[in-house]
Amino acid sequence: MTLTSDVPPTVRHRVAVFVRHGLMPMELGLVHQLFGAARSAGGERLYEVVTCAPEPGPVRTDADFPVHVAHGSEALATADTVVVPATHEDDETVTEGRLPEHLAAAFARVRPGTRIASVCTGAFTLAAAGLLDGRRATTHWKSCADFRRLYPAVHLDPDVLYTDEGEVLTSAGEAAGIDLCLHMIRTDHGAAVAAEVARNTVVPPHRDGGQAQFIRRPVVEPARSSTARARAWALDHLHRPLTLRELAARESMSVRTFTRRFREEAGVTAVQWLTQQRLERARELLEQTDLPIDRVAADTGFGTAASLRQHLHAALGVSPSAYRTTFRGFAPTAPRTRDDTARPS
Repeated sequence: MTLTSDVPPTVRHRVAVFVRHGLMPMELGLVHQLFGAARSAGGERLYEVVTCAPEPGPVRTDADFPVHVAHGSEALATADTVVVPATHEDDETVTEGRLPEHLAAAFARVRPGTRIASVCTGAFTLAAAGLLDGRRATTHWKSCADFRRLYPAVHLDPDVLYTDEGEVLTSAGEAAGIDLCLHMIRTDHGAAVAAEVARNTVVPPHRDGGQAQFIRRPVVEPARSSTARARAWALDHLHRPLTLRELAARESMSVRTFTRRFREEAGVTAVQWLTQQRLERARELLEQTDLPIDRVAADTGFGTAASLRQHLHAALGVSPSAYRTTFRGFAPTAPRTRDDTARPS
């Protein structure tokens, strides 16, 4: 995770969405919508988003309309982040495992150190460019067999929503592209900004990248009990120690049945989910309040500052104090509490 600080509009982070013929319009739109909605505490846009193609002009989509792209690949040379959506028109990246010359010329414009991300089968393009060799990556689950055959040097993980390898990130299908964009916003500017973007666009604020990509029963059958009530109750009681037995009792299930059903519905175990929710709540409190670190730990169910520090460092590589110092200024609202005796972690 790279920590950043607030920046003036003149040096706003520049995101270039690199599209090709066969573009899925939703994938282009979600990048513009999410990054475009990110605002600082003062209401300033945090990103500038542009669309570019190998050559400017009309780009075919998988819908009944083309998209006119004003910028050619020269836009990649000034980008801080490059996002590569999928295409439904096969090229050498998905048939032969190599990068066509026009794409190679475009990627040659990308500056060293630029963050590069893919949505869905855009991962084939990153792999063909050699950006994923030796790295962990993912793509749409239906394309995993072809990806493995063409790019054996990539550590493909078909069971996650997205991967973050620092400068190179990949995501699964279209909806996972939303999760990846929110993850990048959260990495750049903190949980509060990402949550505000999610609220404004009416999408879930956080699905962890390790969540299962393909859940065989994503919609609970009416005749079967769900774990939704237990999850809702847990969110209101994160400050308490919560056991599987207690959560299962909320749904009148055995622990064994609850554990199996929870994984089927949420894509992660109940313990993993609780840790994710507690970390997300802790990040919000660190950004938006002056609560002491030990109080944040208590209010989020970690119990002690040491436990919070351990979990936050494992997830993000930073201490609670460092996280607070970095992201406090980004929160859309930063209410102050009467208890302003924050202690360093």
